Amino acid sequence: MAYREYIHTPVTSRDMRWGLQQGAIAGIVAGIVFAAFEMIVSASMMGADAFFMPLRMIGAIALGPEALDPGYSLVTAGIAGVVVHFVLAIIYGIIFGEIAAMLRGPVAFVAAGSLFGLALWLINFYVIAPILFPWFLESSPLVQFIAHTFFFGSVLGYYLWKSHQRSGLEEPVL
Repeated sequence: MAYREYIHTPVTSRDMRWGLQQGAIAGIVAGIVFAAFEMIVSASMMGADAFFMPLRMIGAIALGPEALDPGYSLVTAGIAGVVVHFVLAIIYGIIFGEIAAMLRGPVAFVAAGSLFGLALWLINFYVIAPILFPWFLESSPLVQFIAHTFFFGSVLGYYLWKSHQRSGLEEPVL
């Protein structure tokens, strides 16, 4: 029965609403942290001109690989990158928010968030990117592992744990 300290069942409609609402917010928060990390690392590894390259790469999902060309409008590629990035971050946040509605305790939230980020990295970079978005394969696998697992997943889990505490859902069910 020790697992009951980390997992709460059954999930109520209140839990599901919480997962939807707070998952979306957590996705935005984790998306900001993730993007900041990616942009800072990009600039530190390849020079200041590469600061916006992560946004260009993400923008190219919607605009096509021509958005990666330095002659392509940075404003257009950047705006597309921000929109695509946050739409995906919100979707991923909602998915994890619904999973997190079943969890209890900080270790469960952060560990599950980290595993969720790891799964996103594996699926996005080893299944989807090779087929649809090969320009992502030019980025450092180590940086992407760290970004997805810790700067997105762990942040997602931590934010949702703190939100869970504030909501009163963290209290034992009687």
